[in-house]
Amino acid sequence: MAREQSRVYIHADESCLGNQFTDRDRPGGAAALLEYWSDETWHRRDMWTSEASTTNNRMAITSAIMSLGALKARCTVNFLSDSQYLVKGASVWMPGWKRRGWKRKGGPIENLDLWRTLDRIAARHVVTWQWVRGHAGDPRNEYVNDLAQKAAAELTTAPAPVPSGFENWLEREREDNERYLDFFEFAPPQEAAG
Repeated sequence: MAREQSRVYIHADESCLGNQFTDRDRPGGAAALLEYWSDETWHRRDMWTSEASTTNNRMAITSAIMSLGALKARCTVNFLSDSQYLVKGASVWMPGWKRRGWKRKGGPIENLDLWRTLDRIAARHVVTWQWVRGHAGDPRNEYVNDLAQKAAAELTTAPAPVPSGFENWLEREREDNERYLDFFEFAPPQEAAG
């Protein structure tokens, strides 16, 4: 998606429908908005995937694997998610597990297969993991939440980045719901300052 050492922003979210049930399938979705600033504009792509029966935690890790794996060259990535499990797991727990031979003091590591895959894929990039509060008015977070819920409900997948619908979604939210009227898109702070 981006050139060598480009700064890419990934906004990711997950959904699992029917988490309260243990006796039936719980369809899940993971989604990501990938964006980078170039030529005085944002360039955006969307991705999403689904599983017929899963958990929120598995879908959170999947959102990172899917989106980081889509980057064709080494990038500096700001990865934003409202999943504390993912952000803390990738930035704090995973390095400790690796030092201990992929072991955890309190027993087996849940979702070990996904954590190992994420570790391998994230190592290709320079990733800053950032937690954002979910459902707190960040339009990018709300957008990927909608994508993840739709993927879970429809069990659809866009395994490679596709043109983003973020701008159209944002315009509909502004017109129909009078939301995000104060959201303006400028260059990211580190780009604007340089």
